[in-house]
Amino acid sequence: MADRRPPLTVEELRRRVDSGDVDTVVLAFTDMQGRLQGKRFAARFFLDEVLEHGTEGCDYLLAVDAEMNTVDGYAMSSWEKGYGDFALHGDAATLRLTPWNPGTALITADLAWHDGSPVAASPRQVLSRQLDRLAERGWTACAGTELEFIVFRDTYESAWERGYRHLTPANLYNVDYSVLGTGRIEPLLRRIRNEMGAAGMAVESAKGECNLGQHEITFRYSDALTTCDQHSVYKTGAKEIAAQEGMALTFMAKYDEREGNSCHIHLSLRDEDGSPVLADDGAPHGMSELMRHFLAGQLAVLREFTLLHAPNINSYKRFRPGSFAPTAVAWGPDNRTCALRVIGRGPSHRLENRLPGGDVNPYLAVAGMVAAGLYGIDNALDLPEPCTGNAYTGGAARVPATLREAAELWEGSGPARAAFGDEVVEHYATMARVEQEAYDTAVTDWERYRSFERM
Repeated sequence: MADRRPPLTVEELRRRVDSGDVDTVVLAFTDMQGRLQGKRFAARFFLDEVLEHGTEGCDYLLAVDAEMNTVDGYAMSSWEKGYGDFALHGDAATLRLTPWNPGTALITADLAWHDGSPVAASPRQVLSRQLDRLAERGWTACAGTELEFIVFRDTYESAWERGYRHLTPANLYNVDYSVLGTGRIEPLLRRIRNEMGAAGMAVESAKGECNLGQHEITFRYSDALTTCDQHSVYKTGAKEIAAQEGMALTFMAKYDEREGNSCHIHLSLRDEDGSPVLADDGAPHGMSELMRHFLAGQLAVLREFTLLHAPNINSYKRFRPGSFAPTAVAWGPDNRTCALRVIGRGPSHRLENRLPGGDVNPYLAVAGMVAAGLYGIDNALDLPEPCTGNAYTGGAARVPATLREAAELWEGSGPARAAFGDEVVEHYATMARVEQEAYDTAVTDWERYRSFERM
């Protein structure tokens, strides 16, 4: 694992608590749905007790649906097992201030059972296990996530009361790359950028996107675990800042029939000296032989691993031809119609996975990319020819069209079980089944409008 320096050291936290600048510490982990879950502690109690010993949380937090309902089917947590606790232990390398919540610091937790063994299905542990596999070879993964969102001039409460219909987007036309368009909500974007920076994240830029009110804020490429930790903090923090400004924003993959929210993930590997493993400027498309195998692995198991990149019913609404969301299991050099895009040179040479949407759990998606790449390397898979035209019409295999299809492929995947273990595969297959069953029993507005009078 890479050597990671904390945005805020424990010693600095002690000084801030002593001076009265910090009075609250949030200890949180990222759940299956990609949300921060945890507790707020009095800062002095956190330093005296929780920092060393951790705290407890009900293990149902990794065995509920999006509405926090207990559901059947999870091996690790159930009524039969009494819904006991697991332990939350803060990773000191993640300690940071959260300026949007005054007087507050936040630390990301790892989960463990009472015997000290890690909770295998915890998303952060799923990624850590794959990063350990890289470390055995002397490699480190670096990653970046480009997370899009749509901003509305409505509060979250009013949006809820109106059934999320007839909301007012922050921009009323396509503002992709528009400086005027971002300027219209610069007070909000500026707060998010600056306060994420004050929380220890290296902000790069903000830009407008295609859908009405759609924007993107990006952060500096970093080691994979840091990137995923920051992604989770940013996603919660951005919502909290928007709420404080009387606005709402959504990361859902497909809010309406226009462009969805993507989360393109960039990934590369470095050796112990920090040199790029996958780059070779003298080779075709700048790819080393290892990169060719690594990319071939992505293609070989992309359909089977799609559940890690598209975890919800709504995720699959993005995958439409001509939408800049991919439908083809194809790769291409700087080709945005492909699921996998190769870009950059030398140290910036990297793979971009265009499959994930804004609803993705970053730990699971990056873990899937690492595992897929190692599968390609270990089996010396040959890389097919690149797609240099329109991948939407190129005849390549299609990514799964529904959550049901993706879950079946995931559950039956030998490479998934070899890389992640049966426990993790079954756990996330259960998550998909629960969501699918909930959707199958729901009656939608679309059905009412279509059928109430005319059928």
